[in-house]
Amino acid sequence: MGGLIDRLGTRIGYALSIAVWSLSAMGHALANSVLGFGFARAMLGLGESGNFPSAIKTVAEWFPKKERALAAGIFNSGTNVGAVIAPLTVPWVAVHLGWRWAFLFTGFFSATWLVCWLTLYRPPQAHPRLSAQELQYIQSDPAEPATKIPWMRLVPHRQTWAFILGKFLTDPIWWFYLFWLPKYLNSTHGLSLTELGPPLVAIYVSADVGSVAGGWLSSSLIKRGWEVNRARKTTMLICALCVLPVMFASRMSSLWGAVAAISLATAAHQGWSANLFTLPSDMFPRRAVASVVGIGGFGGAIGGMCIASFTGFLLQATHSYVPIFFIAGSAYLFALLIIHLLAPRLEPANIEAVTD
Repeated sequence: MGGLIDRLGTRIGYALSIAVWSLSAMGHALANSVLGFGFARAMLGLGESGNFPSAIKTVAEWFPKKERALAAGIFNSGTNVGAVIAPLTVPWVAVHLGWRWAFLFTGFFSATWLVCWLTLYRPPQAHPRLSAQELQYIQSDPAEPATKIPWMRLVPHRQTWAFILGKFLTDPIWWFYLFWLPKYLNSTHGLSLTELGPPLVAIYVSADVGSVAGGWLSSSLIKRGWEVNRARKTTMLICALCVLPVMFASRMSSLWGAVAAISLATAAHQGWSANLFTLPSDMFPRRAVASVVGIGGFGGAIGGMCIASFTGFLLQATHSYVPIFFIAGSAYLFALLIIHLLAPRLEPANIEAVTD
């Protein structure tokens, strides 16, 4: 999807990915077999894979480097708004109207966004209401050539692998929160399906705050004269340290004590992600950003696949969340170390030095 979006542009590429996602979401309601349901899930993943490459490329098009982390934090907070709305609405729809309607509603609302996107969005140079002064500010970073970059040319670079491994090590933690928190709250604290709403809302509202705050912090430091490398990594270090208390969540007998530790961790994760997502636009030209984000998303998805199976097997073997929360708490410091070793200065990748 990343390479496709770099070729088609953000307006059409993003619309295509969300169209696939919307149809796949609604397609779940039509599935009458495990095979049909699995196919709908696979197509949902295919559509979703275009979301972040498109979003990060859009930010790179519309914002200079000093504002990109804050912009990424703001748009990424939308994922948490959805995570707040979902536990309040989807269980009610599923209980009162049936599970098929839950998929139909989510698919329909994403299709509504698709109409708004195609109606309103244009790249800066083609936007009818953008002044010449605003366009000059947006394009204040050094000019870049417009030639396309094959994604295989991106793979050998250390900067690409810094992003891939950062995603591989930390995306699975967010997947764990998304997929396993309801099970954890049910098995450890006895919450039923209809009682999950308030704790999950508290956790994902905190994630919203962290997403914007993490993006704001590094952007603010850059505006104060900090180098991009120092601002990004300092913010990511703060986020990595704020995650550490979640290692004790599984041992807390208090529901809201555990929720507080997990809320801090999800806030820190989203602050981390707001800065991690800006690294491709820091190190690669705009015309390659979606491809790099897509390659990194692949790494994150592989990590997510691993954590899904690993968590299930580990819980079955140990009946304990302790090792899982330990991994969730320590992954970010390790990921930051890897990123720093591979990209110590966040220097721009020399794309032209690698042949096709």
